[in-house]
Order: sequence, then structure tokens, then C-alpha cells
Amino acid sequence: MKDIQSLLQTALQDRYRIEREIGRGGAGVVFLADDLKHGRQVALKVLDPDLGRTLGGERFHREIRIAASLAHPNILPLHDSGEVDGLLYYVMPFVDGESLQDRLDREHQLPVHEAAEIGREVAEALAYAHEHGLVHRDIKPGNVMLQSGHAVLTDFGIARAIGEAGGDKLTATGTTRGTPTYMSPEQAVGEDVDHRADIYALGCVIYEMLAGVA
Repeated sequence: MKDIQSLLQTALQDRYRIEREIGRGGAGVVFLADDLKHGRQVALKVLDPDLGRTLGGERFHREIRIAASLAHPNILPLHDSGEVDGLLYYVMPFVDGESLQDRLDREHQLPVHEAAEIGREVAEALAYAHEHGLVHRDIKPGNVMLQSGHAVLTDFGIARAIGEAGGDKLTATGTTRGTPTYMSPEQAVGEDVDHRADIYALGCVIYEMLAGVA
């Protein structure tokens, strides 16, 4: 099988020009790409093939469609999504900044006023999503991007789709429904969760920003 970047470039050449890989994690790979129609740079995230097969295209596209309806200044919007030879992908704006995880890796601890402001902005994003019936399920520093001094929450819809896919199938891929360090006890034992799981996780993130340890 061709490597993922070459496969995507061939299949999406009329819409996107894939430039380079800019991130990689347990859920998949992120590429910087040029949106040829709109003349802008975007981040194109491809899910891990095993995870994609577990989720299934129908569930993935349903959750992405719901997440794409969110419109809040502290939630990264979704531009596009699709499937290429069984690979599921979605497209977001390219954030010219760093993640909160990058910042914490470098500085370990943030000033109180900065931690409070980041926490406030993420809380406002979550309050908006919760009002619309959506729970993120994977709040962590890696899913908070910092751009021009503001926090932007990413990956809405993906963790929710993972959670709805069920537990046993996911453990076979090595992918958990959330990130253990920030999981509420209920989520950690596989129980159904609601908006309170996001609030718990945000509390863990705020503690890490202030204390310098997770």
C-alpha cells in the first residue's frame, strides 16, 4: 500500500496539495495542506487505519457533521471531511501557533493570570458545546491550541465517535476513549459520561497549568 501522504495527494489532488506532516499521535496523523479552491492553508487529519475501521465511515461522518455545526470563537471549526481508500479524514483551519501541551513541555508551569484566562476560554467553549448537547470526552493540553494569545479547542466529535464505538473493539487498537491522566473516574471504568466528564478534565488541565505537574 502506498504511504498515507502519497495516497491522499493522489486522491485529493483537485482539492488539496499536501505539503508535509506536522503532527502525529495515537488517533492519527496531521498534514499541512493547501486548500486549492479557497487559497488557504489547512490542517488535514487522517485517523489511524485500525481506529477508522473500528469507527466505521457512517459513525465518523455522523459525528463530524454534528461537530461541524458548532460555531464558537474558542472551538476550531471543521471545513471538510471524507474517506480515501478506507482512510477517514477531516480538515480544519491551520493554527499558526502551538498547543498548550507544547507550552507546558517547555515552561512546565504558567503564570496564574494566563492559566486562568486559558481555563476561562476553554470553559466557555465547553459551555457552548454542552448547551448544544455535545460532550468532547478528551479534554487535554494537546487538544488546546494557543493562537494570538487565545485558546482554541480542537478535535470535537472524534472522541465522542470513539466512545460510541464501544470498548472492547477499541482496546484492540490500543486507543482509549480519552486520555487517562485527565479522565474522570466514570470514564476511566467505561461508564457512560456526560458534560461533567469534560468539567473534570478541564479541572485537571487547570491544575497542571498552575502546579506544573499533571
